Amino acid sequence: MREASFARLGRRGRLPLRYNRGLVSIQFQIEATRGQGRVGRLITAHGAVETPVFMPVGTLASVKGVPQDLLEELGVEILLGNTYHLYLRPGVETVRGMGGLHGFMAWDRAILTDSGGFQVFSLSELRKVTEEGVTFRSHLDGASHFFSPESAMEAQIGLGADVIMAFDECTEFPAERERARASMEMTLRWAERSKAYFEKHKGEVPWGGRQLPVASRQQNAVSSFEFQVSGSSAPTRNSKPETRNLSVDQEGELRSPGQTRASAPTQALFGIVQGGMDLELRRESAVRTVEIGFPGYAIGGLSVGEPREVTREVVEGTVAQLPADRPRYLMGVGTPEEIALYAGLGIDMMDCVLPTRAARHGLLFTSEGKISIKQARYARDGGPLDPACGCRVCQRYSRAYLRHLYIANEVLAQVLNTVHNLSFYLDTMRRVRHSIRLGEGTRFLSGVSSQPKP
Repeated sequence: MREASFARLGRRGRLPLRYNRGLVSIQFQIEATRGQGRVGRLITAHGAVETPVFMPVGTLASVKGVPQDLLEELGVEILLGNTYHLYLRPGVETVRGMGGLHGFMAWDRAILTDSGGFQVFSLSELRKVTEEGVTFRSHLDGASHFFSPESAMEAQIGLGADVIMAFDECTEFPAERERARASMEMTLRWAERSKAYFEKHKGEVPWGGRQLPVASRQQNAVSSFEFQVSGSSAPTRNSKPETRNLSVDQEGELRSPGQTRASAPTQALFGIVQGGMDLELRRESAVRTVEIGFPGYAIGGLSVGEPREVTREVVEGTVAQLPADRPRYLMGVGTPEEIALYAGLGIDMMDCVLPTRAARHGLLFTSEGKISIKQARYARDGGPLDPACGCRVCQRYSRAYLRHLYIANEVLAQVLNTVHNLSFYLDTMRRVRHSIRLGEGTRFLSGVSSQPKP
């Protein structure tokens, strides 16, 4: 295959990336529970991720406006990439040739990619769905392309994310029950095909499986890496959490305490539960997806226009059918209140474009509610954006300055707004984890609001 071309791809002081076979998937450890909510650790080949976790969206291998070193400073432990967009530009082979997304975007921490199913779904006028897969036209140049479960797996293996997703069909809203069932059945068949291809080709991941690259900022060989976890004292906004060590052996492979070479993690394939907004179909889809067998499970097909109360009903009904010892990923949801709520319902992983997209439109989340920084009332406001926030934006810049940057269409406005919104989301998850550890129930919901500031 591609052993020779990837054998010496290490750069900037990192250990060389290698090609390995016969590896096991990620590990998931639950450390504390409160009601349905739980705190855990997802151990990947590129670091440990504290759960429940919010994953910033880096559609094109970039979180818009925020460089990777700043994401690390914010405490981001896992990013989300988009297979559809990366497949079109720069192309899977380009990324594969750089050692996968980790090497391509110089990101040493965990990455998750979706299968491209949702993006293809959104191209309603440019796609045709059959049993074999989906034919679609590129939104860039109109060229025709084809995604199948097998080609979606091939692309994601080439991109080399730590967690990848089975190819699925996202059901539109509203949808008749017959349509939702047909789509669910298709997704289940595609899940089986996705798993079959992945099991046969998972050794082709470009970063070589168990490799944890050594950060370029460290000059000498290291024996351990530190990963952030919730502390025992009450966290303040953006306070630095405590750390836990994961060892790296002489060959550069990740170890948690007691972990052996044979159990080191590699790429993991998650199944996706569909079924529209029909609770019975959702439960059936969950049970049958679990029967196929995956190391983690996602709840897809939500945030497509349905009322929020329906979203919650679907999530609660689906979670009840998923195994407690596997990570649960809620795709594409939601507001600060929603991510806190769903973490309390037993969701471990969430992503959403809202914090970055809202930032580009001058909508900023604070402990006092959502602020539209473009409003004239902030033109002479010398106070911080959020007095309760410890992020670098709130510690340094005034509301008046942030408004000026936005009104003047300065690029810095997007950067600072995005940094703050991501800080707010990440800190919300830190407080959720802390509350669950202390058995405080829904207390973590206090101070979390996306309603407009009075």
